[in-house]
Amino acid sequence: MSGIVKTFPGVRALDGVDLEVRAGEVHCLLGQNGAGKSTLIKVLSGAHQPDEGEIRWLDRPARFSSPDAALRIGVATMYQELDLVEGLSVAENIFLGHEPHTLGFARRGLMRARARELMRRLGHPEIPPGREVGLLSAAGQQLVSMARALAHDARLIIMDEPTAALAADEVDNLFRVVADLTAEGVAVVYISHRLEEIRRIGHRVTVLKDGRTVGTNLAADTPTSELVNLMSGRQVETVFPHREANTTDVTDEVLAVEGLTRAGEFSDVSFTVRAGEIVGIAGLVGAGRSEVLETVFGARRADAGTVTVNGRRLRNGSVTAAVAAGVGLAPEERKSQALLLDQAVASNVILASLPAFSRGGFSDLAREYRVSREMLERLDLRPPDPRREVRTFSGGNQQKVVVARWLVRECTLLLLDEPTRGVDVGARAELYGLIHELAASGVAVVLVSSEVPEVLGLSDRVLVMREGRLLTEAPANELTEAAVLDMVMEGSEVVL
Repeated sequence: MSGIVKTFPGVRALDGVDLEVRAGEVHCLLGQNGAGKSTLIKVLSGAHQPDEGEIRWLDRPARFSSPDAALRIGVATMYQELDLVEGLSVAENIFLGHEPHTLGFARRGLMRARARELMRRLGHPEIPPGREVGLLSAAGQQLVSMARALAHDARLIIMDEPTAALAADEVDNLFRVVADLTAEGVAVVYISHRLEEIRRIGHRVTVLKDGRTVGTNLAADTPTSELVNLMSGRQVETVFPHREANTTDVTDEVLAVEGLTRAGEFSDVSFTVRAGEIVGIAGLVGAGRSEVLETVFGARRADAGTVTVNGRRLRNGSVTAAVAAGVGLAPEERKSQALLLDQAVASNVILASLPAFSRGGFSDLAREYRVSREMLERLDLRPPDPRREVRTFSGGNQQKVVVARWLVRECTLLLLDEPTRGVDVGARAELYGLIHELAASGVAVVLVSSEVPEVLGLSDRVLVMREGRLLTEAPANELTEAAVLDMVMEGSEVVL
């Protein structure tokens, strides 16, 4: 791939990226969240078409017009979020879309025999081809996804964070399979934030930053400091607004989390947040950050530990109790988890405060529209039309609608999970200003972001998580981007 450029509205995701992969090698692709890795593999797998640049396959110009076209030529992709159909069997998933058939009828016996052969090749003959995929472990599902790639006689397999949900022994087996594949001449593009994995199975490394190739043809044993510097040596492109002093006594403790644990997700997490304080949580995808926020909010039930808000211990696993105590959550997936996309803005804004907008069991529409319009004007949502469907607004304005819901509710603790994901640069600056404004008014804020500069630029204190464990808590101004990256990728604590 040479000079690959891909632009979306408001953002240049790829700005001249180069990537060369050889037969029989594991080529590792590194970069922070937002560096362009996912966009690059979507171009390579045919899901996106490049605006500029050239792709050559087996030394000939190639254009993958669709994922199916890429599969036919020998490029298979295993996404981090596995695209398996849980209600179908192992064999049906492996051959989905290209089932062996005669006269239009699927040859199920042949399909099961081939699936059994593929699972034996992957070292797991005990997984029956007739078992429903949804009943398999995460490792089993990962193997089915790999078997599907092999069923297409893939010459190149792209693996996006394949070990994120695997235990240590399952990782070892995956690496054995990868070694067997490369020994047969199959090329692998391997994406991972875990440098110890890169060193175990990688041959060469390419590093992306801000949509550009900043390092290529690097050895897998390149020192951590060099890789971290390549990933973090950014130009300052986002100016964080000046922080106004909050008007509330910062000694007032709003949130106290003690020993919070959910088996398999995070363990023994403890921290506090004071009124008017912004606490950021940094870590890689899968570190347990979002799960901690959702457990504090009551959307997940803790196995151990307590959550106390404004001196009152919350009932475990109760969103109702959290909202009543003044807790609001803007989740990572706002479209599927926070918004009624086909409903009016007003309906979304007052969703957490319905009793206050009803009379005798009937909605007070006039008041709904009046309060919603006032809130939209305060947040500079354009246009400030409370009757307009949420679906028709940009990502930044949709995020403002979610925040507006909790402002109407007058929450004292706001949990923000990836608040600027999918938001353009201009809207980001507005959201940054809004977060600071909320803190200045005394709202306690907990912020999760995959972008380390965002966490450091917005927060008073930063918690660093890795693989479900809280590594470090420190003032934001005592941490650097390189230090945080070193912690989340190597698991080492930085002495301050």
